[in-house]
Amino acid sequence: MNRRRLAPLALTVLLAGCGIPTDDSPRPVQPPRGPLRSAAPADATAPAGRAVETLCLVRDNWIVPVVRRADDPPSVAEHLRHLLAGPTGAERDSSLTTALPGAVNAAGVTVTGMQALVTVDAPADDAGRSDEVLAFGQIVCTLTSRGDVTTVAFLRDGRALGVPRADGSLSVAPLTRADYAPLIVDR
Repeated sequence: MNRRRLAPLALTVLLAGCGIPTDDSPRPVQPPRGPLRSAAPADATAPAGRAVETLCLVRDNWIVPVVRRADDPPSVAEHLRHLLAGPTGAERDSSLTTALPGAVNAAGVTVTGMQALVTVDAPADDAGRSDEVLAFGQIVCTLTSRGDVTTVAFLRDGRALGVPRADGSLSVAPLTRADYAPLIVDR
């Protein structure tokens, strides 16, 4: 056989052997059972970069870790400021919010060893928020997502502040992500 006859034959055998059956018309596809989760749409205004920054936001009374990208890793103080600034437009469009405004007034953060010490101002009398567990959980979840922070403690007027954990108990001890694990879900 010459090469001109072998090439079409080889192509036909190759295409027939790819294992994808063809249909004469479109057929319906059944979606999988159970709830479907989809990632939030990317924010076109958010910078794309090499560094990963996880912020823990809120959706339907659950803490949801959200990954943002930046050119450089933020400092602990910058990371907290980004959390306090709240969700981006695209994050809000995907129903992400924050429990922080009015519930927790974080004024600053310092790091001692692997522990972040967050200074918290007293809430305003007319704050009208009752989701302190989510607010403190957002801060703990966000700061412990970093490689250089393993625990978070809260101070008010220079003294240890008792903050609510996911189980409703108050703790003056340093907190970890595990203290809020029952409230944290992936997108």
